[in-house]
Amino acid sequence: MVCASVHKARRPCPVRNPVKSIAAVHRLRLVSGPEGLSFILLLICSVLKRTTSFDAVPVMGMVHGVLFILYVVFLALAAKERRWEPKRTAVLFLLSVLPTGGFFAERMLAKEERGELGAAKPATA
Repeated sequence: MVCASVHKARRPCPVRNPVKSIAAVHRLRLVSGPEGLSFILLLICSVLKRTTSFDAVPVMGMVHGVLFILYVVFLALAAKERRWEPKRTAVLFLLSVLPTGGFFAERMLAKEERGELGAAKPATA
């Protein structure tokens, strides 16, 4: 995305509101760890359901489903607010569907929140 005021220079738009932008990343980071853990617990519950009489899949399925939906919503909001490239958004989404990916996403987002990851390059139109 390119700002109208700097269109001639083709520089990316700055983040709209830095505080709101960091808050969006923080929300996504807060839900990424529990989402990853709930996915692993759901997989364990699935195995236990098949091998024993223990059946916690309906409960863990609901918990994981709610956390996954929150993750996707917060990912969309953070991507919009931070003006991430589609590739970065796709990587963070891909991490949400891998069993331990939520933990890697949490680490990436923590680095970005602290400013160690460097400025994310926004998409250009």
